[in-house]
Amino acid sequence: MTSPAHIPILSVRNLVASFRTPAGPLRAVDNVSFDVSARQRIAIVGESGSGKTTVALSTLRLLSPEDAFIEAGHVLWHGSDLLTMSERQMRALRGAKLAMVFQEPMTSLNPVYSVGWQIMEALHAHERISRRQARARALEMLQLVGVPAAASRMNDYPHQLSGGLRQRVMIAMALVCQPEVLLADEPTTALDATVQAQILDLLMRLQDQLGASVVLITHDLSVVASFAQSVLVMYAGQVVEYAPAREIFESPAHPYTRALLRCRPGAETRERGALITLPGRIPDLRRPIVGCRFADRCAEAFARCASEAPELTAVNAAHGARCWLVQSGGLT
Repeated sequence: MTSPAHIPILSVRNLVASFRTPAGPLRAVDNVSFDVSARQRIAIVGESGSGKTTVALSTLRLLSPEDAFIEAGHVLWHGSDLLTMSERQMRALRGAKLAMVFQEPMTSLNPVYSVGWQIMEALHAHERISRRQARARALEMLQLVGVPAAASRMNDYPHQLSGGLRQRVMIAMALVCQPEVLLADEPTTALDATVQAQILDLLMRLQDQLGASVVLITHDLSVVASFAQSVLVMYAGQVVEYAPAREIFESPAHPYTRALLRCRPGAETRERGALITLPGRIPDLRRPIVGCRFADRCAEAFARCASEAPELTAVNAAHGARCWLVQSGGLT
């Protein structure tokens, strides 16, 4: 019997999402599936353009209908499909049960309202609560996320805060209603290394205190190492590898994952003082792709990679990769 801790709260199944472009649809998310269980920390990793943010926006149904659409799949929340819910039902869930920390707090926070007011508004949207109670809760959250002199900061506007403090305010807003799942989209981007570590430590501490599950979206595998329990690696709209975090770092199965690991700052792959980079770019998803999507950039590619697309194949019970080397038993 599956224990309650391992029953998925959120289950994304065969999700397909596309953007409308003058040249035709661009399939940004192609048949992506994963589960989020209680108190779990998952990371979705990949370069810009890999589709990871689109997965999060699709999950919360925040894609602009003028620009994008979900073609297929299911997003199951405790067994109910979010993709078939009314917008009214979704508004009740967003922020209360499913919350998101967006990539750039300066554009996500309203510049004309104080940060305290914005946290209070997040509460008022979901709970019948007095202004005094809302202010007390907002102050409590600012203190919980480590904002110094929180009582006076309640009256500050976003432009008066540093990048690290703005990110803490965004986390306070996302967690003030104590959601079950938090989606954090590149929460450490544009922050220096010290502040990055502080934000990740904060997320881990809050997850422990509040009991939320966290889905961390990032391009930086160095961030993942200290945070995630499980990892999904995305490339060109597809999941190319999934595994427990330890296996991703100790025995990566996909050449793209290995390339990302070699490109990490501080990895033991520097050559004459220069950081190793991954040549080439993600393919144009508006055009038909034959074969493996990573083949043009892969140092391990062989003839079959250019002509046939591999499926996700199990390496073991908890680890899979989309690579012919895995399917042919050529994994090293």
